Amino acid sequence: MFWKSWEFWQPANHIEEIIGILIAIGVFLLFLFLRKILTKLVFTIILKLTQKVPGSLFTNITRAFEKPMHWLFIIIGLYIAVAYFPYWDKTNLLFLHLIRSSIIFIVGWGLFNLADASSALFTKINEKFHFNIDEILIPILSKTIRFIIVAITIAVIAEEFDYSVSTFVAGLGIGGLAFALAAKDALANLFGGVVIITEKPFTIGDWILTPTVEGTVEDITFRSTKIRTFADAVVTVPNSTLANEAITNWSKMNKRRASFSIRLPHDTSSEKIEATTRKVEDLLRNHPGVDQDYIVVKFDEFKENGYDILLYFFTKSTAWAEHLDVKEDVNLKILEILEEKDLSIAIPARQVFDTSRHEGPSPSRSTSSES
Repeated sequence: MFWKSWEFWQPANHIEEIIGILIAIGVFLLFLFLRKILTKLVFTIILKLTQKVPGSLFTNITRAFEKPMHWLFIIIGLYIAVAYFPYWDKTNLLFLHLIRSSIIFIVGWGLFNLADASSALFTKINEKFHFNIDEILIPILSKTIRFIIVAITIAVIAEEFDYSVSTFVAGLGIGGLAFALAAKDALANLFGGVVIITEKPFTIGDWILTPTVEGTVEDITFRSTKIRTFADAVVTVPNSTLANEAITNWSKMNKRRASFSIRLPHDTSSEKIEATTRKVEDLLRNHPGVDQDYIVVKFDEFKENGYDILLYFFTKSTAWAEHLDVKEDVNLKILEILEEKDLSIAIPARQVFDTSRHEGPSPSRSTSSES
């Protein structure tokens, strides 16, 4: 047992036991109140010993281990205090197992926090050493490291209490088939995530369109992908669904298409149509925002209420707002061209029928002779 036999009221050791209790309480309170100062002192010493470590890396380590170090000093204070406490047996195996397990947990906690902040570190390493690691893999790599840290921490704590981890792993092998059947959907999402990561149809930040959703990719995990729609809502799509759908990645566009028609009235002469077509084509050929690889401006069709001139071109920018800016500028300049040629846009004609001139009695009306 933790507790020793109570002999508190025996005159022989009365004073010694009181002093031991006071020292134990004092030591514990000292570590409890000085834990932040001691943590800062330890980090300062480590910084002086490792001056070549980059500042950003040391900052991440400090943030990751700050709270675990606070608890470490509390446990150290508790362990030292027990040495002076007269009614607690510090050599008890269960007590020692708990102390060691707590230290293992604290170390795992710090490493978990460090792995949580490792995405930025992996990004910097990728940029500095040009490893060409895809942005999708960086958060997944961070989450995988966290999972491994948690698994190792649990395994070491289990071994500390003399529990055989190998027996547990063997049991997982026996129940593997049942687990696979029960987790069929989860495994489908897992393999879908592997397909997305290896084939890379999109990455974080891409604008994609699928039969399910359209928006910007915010996060990709082994189970699902989070997409923020243009209505600013976040849609979580299972990877198994995305892996089996047609995906249009609009972010892969090198240029953005614009296509529309200008309809001139029927009374427009062929000379004016040809001159307007050439003028509009010259406008597009000399516009700084229009890609010059493929431009089409042609008298295209005869319509009931006018003649259609087709415009088909691409803007250099694929950003939606910049694309609209180019289209707006082109449209305003086209209006100037039409004003120069004394032309206007054809308006669809509407026929209005006067129903009051209907010959003969209205079907809704009845005469006296009929009645």
